[in-house]
Amino acid sequence: MLSAICSNIMLNESHQRCASYGLSETEHPDFSPIGRSDLSLLVEQNQVLHTHALPVMETLYEQIVNTHNMVVLTDANGVIVHALGDADFLEKANRVALQPGVSWSEEGKGTNAIGTAIVEKKPTLVHANQHYLVANHFLTCSASPIFNHQGNVIGVLDVTGDQRSYHQHTMALVRMSAQMIENNLFAAAFDEAITLHFHSRPEFIGTLMEGIASFSPSGRFLSASRSGLFQLGLPLSALQTHTFSSLFGLPVSALFDHYRTAAPSLLNLCLHNGVRVYARAEMRRTNMVFHNMTMPAADQEAPAQQARPAAPARAESFDNAARRLSSLRYLNTGDAQVQRLIDKVGKVLGRDISILVTGETGTGKDLLAQAIHNDSPRSGGPFVAVNCASIPETLIESELFGYEDGAFTGARKKGSIGKILQANGGTLFLDEIGDMPVSLQVRLLRVLQDRMVTPLGSTKSIPVNVALICATNRNLRDMIAQGTFREDLYYRLNGLVVKLPPLRERTDLEVVINRLLATESDGHPCKVSAEVMRMFKQHNWPGNFRQLTNLLRTAIVMLGDDAEIGVDHLPDDFLEDISHARRQEVADTVTRVVSDMTTLEDVEASVIRKSLEAHGGNVSATARALGVSRNTIYRKLHH
Repeated sequence: MLSAICSNIMLNESHQRCASYGLSETEHPDFSPIGRSDLSLLVEQNQVLHTHALPVMETLYEQIVNTHNMVVLTDANGVIVHALGDADFLEKANRVALQPGVSWSEEGKGTNAIGTAIVEKKPTLVHANQHYLVANHFLTCSASPIFNHQGNVIGVLDVTGDQRSYHQHTMALVRMSAQMIENNLFAAAFDEAITLHFHSRPEFIGTLMEGIASFSPSGRFLSASRSGLFQLGLPLSALQTHTFSSLFGLPVSALFDHYRTAAPSLLNLCLHNGVRVYARAEMRRTNMVFHNMTMPAADQEAPAQQARPAAPARAESFDNAARRLSSLRYLNTGDAQVQRLIDKVGKVLGRDISILVTGETGTGKDLLAQAIHNDSPRSGGPFVAVNCASIPETLIESELFGYEDGAFTGARKKGSIGKILQANGGTLFLDEIGDMPVSLQVRLLRVLQDRMVTPLGSTKSIPVNVALICATNRNLRDMIAQGTFREDLYYRLNGLVVKLPPLRERTDLEVVINRLLATESDGHPCKVSAEVMRMFKQHNWPGNFRQLTNLLRTAIVMLGDDAEIGVDHLPDDFLEDISHARRQEVADTVTRVVSDMTTLEDVEASVIRKSLEAHGGNVSATARALGVSRNTIYRKLHH
């Protein structure tokens, strides 16, 4: 009852604002969208919001499909950026231009869920004749503003449909979806920070009900989600003067110590107001949770008065940005091979089936592994990646299995638990598994079979529970034949084998390039010229995504204030490769033609025959066209 009263008051105030804008309830509003170039700029300016919102919108749409509704995303001013809708409702929606580029601000469209939610900064339901304009009375709209980590409205998520299709649960779905987008944006803004997930009830950790707060590695408060602000009981401005220690009564160093244990449990912390909460912390540095986390002596908790809000870290690459969003759906950018691969992987998630990812260097095997983890039931646990090719053979055993204090000369005091135990409860990703020494393959096989790890220098075996993903660019079957890879380990690893296609075989290159540009451009929208895009599509890309990412990163630096990457912005070595490829193509063509003709006379006769065909068999016309006599024609043909 109280909620309905508050809603009516809010709508009445909105109607009064509309009257003050000079709007008439019976007037026909302007539904014309902005121009195509302006719309492209709008999408580019809201690329981060759009990228994080799109998978959530698709999930929301799946829940309301065939209900005469559509899902709409707008910018902070109420201009539609993206929309998904039922075909049977789209025709009606087009009457009021629920399409990208149309503004639904309160000033222009009167009381409506999108515009009113922006003004009120709260979820808003506007049903049927609650709309100020009669033209919109056939609609029912549920909208929720989307806030960034600084507490500013950056967009609106809305479900709009025929007023006869109104359902009381739609608003709840929209609010939950908006919060999911906010959490994704929050994680992307602080991907290099300590992120604490907390709630007074442990079962709510990992759900939308949890609070989220981020801190610098030294413990300085950075920001908190809306749910986090509510549970902390302080406004964002007041929290900027705090540290991890002042908020939770625990030095940040103790947090690091807690996560060095093999199977860390939930933390039990006391808030500054005396309320006890359960918490789980994570820190993603090079995409490893609490990987080698040690606190330098100079990096202690900074005094509160010196604390300043940290700027969001710039995305390091397309792979890293995608990994923060990271889901298998996000990786599906339109290539049929990748679609089939994702479908296969989706069927084994959470089934205790090991996955072996093959493919050339740079095809994104590590990105796929992270997405598999994030979509699995173990997503709340650690993701620990080990590159078997980058660790010296003398150290890989201790790195993987850990060691006791004094196990060998130079061993770290108090020992180390090793990568396998760090991944306990989560996912262990062994990259370049083909480079693992044969002697260690035996130990790894035993761990996978027994689910027990025995650190070096210890007689005690520790239970371990990990999901296993391996990757290689080598042919393990050939290695088995050569005796450099154990056959029994191979069959333990290949529960599901999937192969990532090289970039040159993918059909979604343009989509991939646009995503890379959105990630690498650092807020400066840019695109690739048509000429350069043709060159990209013709190139062989031997280095795959790694080569493409580095090339675009260089081109963006060369771009300066320009908005389009042209040939002049490309590095010389790439242009030389393109030029060499074209010369080689011409040479190959000539070789193929000449190889089909054993002599010069054969070439001449072939040209004469084709000219004769073109002139309908007229020898005189052919001779004139070729600049030779008729006798020469007869002689060459009868040679």
